[in-house]
Amino acid sequence: MSEPVWITGIGLVSSLGEGVEPHLAALRAPDAKPVVDAASFAPFPIHPLPSLALDAQIPKKGDQRQMEPWQRLGTYAAGLALDHAGARGLAGEMHLLVAAGGGERDVALDEAICRELAALPPGEAGPLLNERLANGLRPTLFLAQLSNLLAGNISIVHGVTGSSRTFMGEESAAADAVRIATARLAEGRGETALVGGAYAAGRWDMLLLFSPSGGLLRGDWVPLAGRPGGGMVTGSLGAFLVLETARHARARGARGLAAISAVRNGAARRRGGDTARASALALAEGLPLRPGHAVFSGASGVAGALEEERAFLGTLTEAGPVRFTTDLLGHGMEASFPANLALAALALQAGLVPQALVTGFGLWRGEALAVLEPVGEEAEG
Repeated sequence: MSEPVWITGIGLVSSLGEGVEPHLAALRAPDAKPVVDAASFAPFPIHPLPSLALDAQIPKKGDQRQMEPWQRLGTYAAGLALDHAGARGLAGEMHLLVAAGGGERDVALDEAICRELAALPPGEAGPLLNERLANGLRPTLFLAQLSNLLAGNISIVHGVTGSSRTFMGEESAAADAVRIATARLAEGRGETALVGGAYAAGRWDMLLLFSPSGGLLRGDWVPLAGRPGGGMVTGSLGAFLVLETARHARARGARGLAAISAVRNGAARRRGGDTARASALALAEGLPLRPGHAVFSGASGVAGALEEERAFLGTLTEAGPVRFTTDLLGHGMEASFPANLALAALALQAGLVPQALVTGFGLWRGEALAVLEPVGEEAEG
């Protein structure tokens, strides 16, 4: 019989603010308004980073300076989670599982190289490109692109020195991180884990990467329901969870916010009959869902994935209300799945919903489902 796993700490930073209070307030208010920056990266609206007092979670200025914005955001959110769980003293034995992208590009260098290349005949562009990349990218700058630096910074700043794993692959990376962390604890291979990710939306490199596919919303922000053709609005998100076996949490007098009764993920080819909807339906078989369960959808807004997720949600005949969390937070790539788990846990702990199904359909590949229960009602076995 497996050990129940609880969420005992939440570290959440979004455009709404930091910590539990602003996000719980947004869950309680049916007319909660998002924070949107439509000017800085026009024509693409984004949900921006809030102002953070970094010293509170990253006390050394040298540590702050050597991190990119997304690393500072993730390290900050990880500290919030440890504080919320009262788990600073457990950091030395805690597993660390991080979902991360490949780092941020030097946009100024990219633009300078492109300007030089545009003025040259095609045959001369290759040698100049090689020269500029060799001389313009310092070794330290190149190393700053490594995805596992977020985990390294969390270990250094917060002393989390158990086993460490970093996952890449946008939303599905985070689902894998949560699934594996939960399974390890449930099987007795550890008592605590810190799991999550971070994404900074104010990045021209990523916006220009997504834009050619037509995946981004242009112009004025509208809710997901008002985007019949889809359209993603990226959101700055830092989301970390402290997971703990119920036995360990009880022994130290910690309260559980929610119990994780299932985490499943897959990766449909999204060709022919191997659709995201079919993948999600297979994942949903046998889930311990009760009539009236709330749905926290991580739908990104990208057209194809959005259609597939809406089709899957239409099969949930016994579901209660569906909350498209991207309306408030935007889509935060690797941070989206743990952020939605955090919101669902807060809603359960506050008694706003009886049970929660969290969904996540990746932009290109990857489908994930998780079921959260009120503490004391988790399924065992």
